[in-house]
Amino acid sequence: MRGSATDPTSTPGSRRTRRAAGAVAGAVLILPLLGAAPSPTADESSAGTLQRAFASAAAEYHVPQSVLLAVSYLQSRWDTHAGAPSVTGGYGPMHLTDARTALATTEHLAEGTEDARGDSARAARHPDVRVPANSALPARLRTLPRAAELSGMPAERLRTDPGANVAGGAALLAAAQKNLGEPLSSDPADWYGAVARFSGADDTATAAAYADDVYDVLRTGEERTTDTGQRVALPGRPHLSANTAQLRRTGLRTVPAGDTECPKKVSCQWIPAPYAEFGDNDYGNHDLGDRPASQSIKYIVVHDTEGTWDGVLKLVQDPTYVSWNYTIRSTDGLIAQHVKAKDVAWHAGNWYINAKSVGIEHEGFLASPDAWYTEAMYRSSARLVKYLAKEYGVPLDRQHILGHDNVPGPTTSTIPGMHTDPGPYWDWRHYFELLGHPFKRTAGKKGGLVTIRPNYAANQPEYTGCTAKGEPCAAHGSSEVRLYSDHDENSALIKDIGLGTAPTTGVNDLSSRVSTGQQFAVADRWGDWTAIWYLGQKAWFLNPKHEPTAVNASGRVITPKEGLAGIPVYGRAYPEKTAYPAGVPAQSVVPLPYTVLAGQRYVVGERVPGEYYYAVTFTTDSHRVVAGTDLYYEIQYGHRVAFVRAADVDVEPSDR
Repeated sequence: MRGSATDPTSTPGSRRTRRAAGAVAGAVLILPLLGAAPSPTADESSAGTLQRAFASAAAEYHVPQSVLLAVSYLQSRWDTHAGAPSVTGGYGPMHLTDARTALATTEHLAEGTEDARGDSARAARHPDVRVPANSALPARLRTLPRAAELSGMPAERLRTDPGANVAGGAALLAAAQKNLGEPLSSDPADWYGAVARFSGADDTATAAAYADDVYDVLRTGEERTTDTGQRVALPGRPHLSANTAQLRRTGLRTVPAGDTECPKKVSCQWIPAPYAEFGDNDYGNHDLGDRPASQSIKYIVVHDTEGTWDGVLKLVQDPTYVSWNYTIRSTDGLIAQHVKAKDVAWHAGNWYINAKSVGIEHEGFLASPDAWYTEAMYRSSARLVKYLAKEYGVPLDRQHILGHDNVPGPTTSTIPGMHTDPGPYWDWRHYFELLGHPFKRTAGKKGGLVTIRPNYAANQPEYTGCTAKGEPCAAHGSSEVRLYSDHDENSALIKDIGLGTAPTTGVNDLSSRVSTGQQFAVADRWGDWTAIWYLGQKAWFLNPKHEPTAVNASGRVITPKEGLAGIPVYGRAYPEKTAYPAGVPAQSVVPLPYTVLAGQRYVVGERVPGEYYYAVTFTTDSHRVVAGTDLYYEIQYGHRVAFVRAADVDVEPSDR
């Protein structure tokens, strides 16, 4: 999530030289279970077992099997996560929540735990480990005890046995249907109200958005292989209707959306971040602006919170902290907007990117592979991103839809402290499918570029440091592919000279990793190996024909102008000195410790003018956007994007 909200080269004495964005690692309700869970038995992992569990539970509780499957898909995409809980204490394919138990299990980890992303910009804020009374937990965080009561099965079995978990979910749906006074109908159209109540939301807008997503799944159908290797299928029913009138009888409250900037098919609430003065002429926690009239919005930055919903909302409402534009809740995809798109939130750790972007936080922890992101969250986020991209003309590709881990350090000294969320376990391939822009092959065998596109579930590179420094992380699907100095997995990992440390397999070490959807120029090929230009080096990754981790692509690349041995790389696209008017201190245009050497090629994002947003006072009369005549190209230089001067490079087709 966090990065410095400061610009190290801002005017001395300004509040941006003093403020840094820290980690939201605290003020949270629970932590995910980090201990190993029992592995599935051979019978549990056999093909068809989970599909049969849905059929059995549907028959026992008289819930349409399709409804049960669709609800489970939205909760977990039918994954079991080896019995480990989500960020909100949810277990199993039905994401039955038992937050109190998850907290009690992990409270000893809270004090003294190192921030998961290694970010020292602000001291980690540890969670409150006091276990609240059960009545203090919202219903959405304690559905598992209720399912145990209804089904007569022990809570522990509901946590660890996928079949029992499915049955517990069916019991909850049947109870919700009965409470609404509705019959246990075999027609999926008659279960809209029960599905809305199953979401755990306490307001009609959030519950309806959740139920609408379930019925979208029912209409389109789904089929996938789960994390235990089981194939589960739900045939689509394109013409299925839903009895949405049932929503009026759910007894849920109506919450006005307020003046939010959200698409219609999501639940969105206005929870504003404060714009307020405090202390010694300081203020927070964002800047007022006039985007896109004053300057364009070019990026949308995906973060994870490193904390849970309630604690994170407290932080964004603290004027002494930092800000972001939106937060998305894990359990049901509820969106809270905090900062208007016209204004500049302090979220990316790079002032140029802040001034040109919208930041979206997702409830979760990057270093806990089983603190999983729900399908409800992915879908809600994708709808929001599509809406924002259309509203502000942001291209739907990986050089404009950035992870926080793709944001470059603005100066050399900031590189080691830049953030690494949402991490290797965020499913970029699925996310872009939901955005309607799936990553596809766009060139034949001679394509000069590759798009990174591993099979998320099957791609499981080794990581360390999820639970303790140096300790192996649990095997888990990943969006990222490891890079080597030669076409050999025993060769050295690629080194990032900006980090100043030897490369490792640490979950937060980005030096030798590429991410799904990123594009790079091909430098060489050797059997099942492909080399790309990366951080000024030839970097190799395993790309076997039987299970490719990348597909061929075409597009534009930059290369140094003829006669230049190498050109500098920048972390921001600031104007030339002569562009600054009187009263606005010129910002240094300092290159990073990286170079694009002659003969190397890097994929172009787009050409952008040098810009700087000057905003160092609470009153806005002195705020202004400085635009220069110098032009830059954004490029995919390493794991993070970067910028090069247009005057230094030639742009050419990738297959030239």
